[in-house]
Amino acid sequence: MQKTETSLKGVVVLEPKTFGDARGFFFEAYNEARFRELGLPTRFVQDNQSGSGKGVLRGLHYQLKHPQGKLVRALRGEIFDVAVDLRRDSPQFGQWFGLVLSAENRKMLWVPPGFAHGFLVMSDFAEVAYKASDFYAPEYERSLLWNDPAIGIEWPLEGEPTLSTKDAAGVPLAQAETYASSALG
Repeated sequence: MQKTETSLKGVVVLEPKTFGDARGFFFEAYNEARFRELGLPTRFVQDNQSGSGKGVLRGLHYQLKHPQGKLVRALRGEIFDVAVDLRRDSPQFGQWFGLVLSAENRKMLWVPPGFAHGFLVMSDFAEVAYKASDFYAPEYERSLLWNDPAIGIEWPLEGEPTLSTKDAAGVPLAQAETYASSALG
């Protein structure tokens, strides 16, 4: 597995080694020993999966208490995956990183606790899976405004995205509840 640092400290791109032959392919998406060697978390408590059509934008989500780290990958289709730094004392506070994850490129993104996360479906349909480092706690979940000009995410949109009511009501960074390092352990 290859680990590539991104412009945001802690957010990394992972590319598994793929073995292919006439039957198809095989790769390890997660291996506890390898993740430990790479300095990545090895404890995940929940696996989540979603399916969405083209133009669906999910996020930008985070949890104030029980902050979740997420290991994200596309099982089918293609998404533009985004992390936003919400650690108040970080020199990168309010900055974002995004990249295309697809079934074809098999890349994964590790989004640590302290970041908001979201994605836009770019293909006709996409299935997304992610491992979470803490349990979902809806009472602590928050939504950051997906198109806040103070953050300036460059979503590869074709028209307006399809949003949930919760995501459409996301708050701008200036009004968002954010993290102190002490809350992240």
